[in-house]
Amino acid sequence: MKVDLTVRPLLSDLEFVAPHSADAGLEAAELEAARRVRRSPAARFEGRTGYNTDFLGFSIPLPDPTRFKKDVLEIEGSTENRLDYEHFSVVMSKSRRMPMFVGVNIDGEAAVKVVRNPPDKWFYDGRIPDEAQIGEDLYADNILDRGHLVRREDPNWGETAETANDDTFHFTNCTPQASHFNQRTWLSLEDYILKNAKVQEAKVNVFSGPIFRDNDRLYRGVKIPVAYWKVISFVSNTGRPSSTAYTIDQVQELKELEAVFGAFKTYQRSVRSVEKMTGLSFGQLRDFDGFSNEEQRTRTSIVAEVRDASDMRV
Repeated sequence: MKVDLTVRPLLSDLEFVAPHSADAGLEAAELEAARRVRRSPAARFEGRTGYNTDFLGFSIPLPDPTRFKKDVLEIEGSTENRLDYEHFSVVMSKSRRMPMFVGVNIDGEAAVKVVRNPPDKWFYDGRIPDEAQIGEDLYADNILDRGHLVRREDPNWGETAETANDDTFHFTNCTPQASHFNQRTWLSLEDYILKNAKVQEAKVNVFSGPIFRDNDRLYRGVKIPVAYWKVISFVSNTGRPSSTAYTIDQVQELKELEAVFGAFKTYQRSVRSVEKMTGLSFGQLRDFDGFSNEEQRTRTSIVAEVRDASDMRV
């Protein structure tokens, strides 16, 4: 099907997505991993091509981190300084020692259910120094979980699904998140898009990352992000490219790590606003986003709280 790249949707063109009756496949709480150091040798990743920019039938590059070029961890042999895994790629922050952002291709029609065998085992990526990654010491005896940035299920499709599943368990794909971090809606966004929107060939691209703030709380030498963003793109069955953005943040500023976190909320908002918050560029995806186009037309910021799937518009 030919993709119509001339389309510039407005908010009135977007449809609310009705909830799917089936289980949305929500992520379970991370289980405590064994503490001994595990490291995947660089040779393990030979042949990995990572995120495919042409997955949807036209080019959607990874976000452009030019503004933070000095903070991007250099990766030997990669001109884009990306760590390639099976069906996804990671760009690391040098100062934060965690992903600056990730990009994953999801093929819902070719999805394979890979059984999760606890306890989870997390690995260092041997392509970069251990000290460039946050390991187990941060997560000992507190409320922090090792939170997948590329969701475990997302790259699990095709003949290499098990390889993709194992690749997600690297500290390079991990950010510290509170054990009761309210991600029920957050983690199910891709599921709702795939199951309820009219997505061509059930293919979706997802970019995700933390929002780094100067006042993020320092804990055990690590600044803990309290906000995250997600940008989803796909092509409809009518050949219309579409993108939309979400953020999740806590209502109250984190005072003490050991204290109860404030309630987290998920918001649907414009791709342009996420660009402003993160300093990253998502290229032409802003043109395919009804929220961004509506803001340009009305000169008004548009943010919608997502309490459940019925609040989503795509």
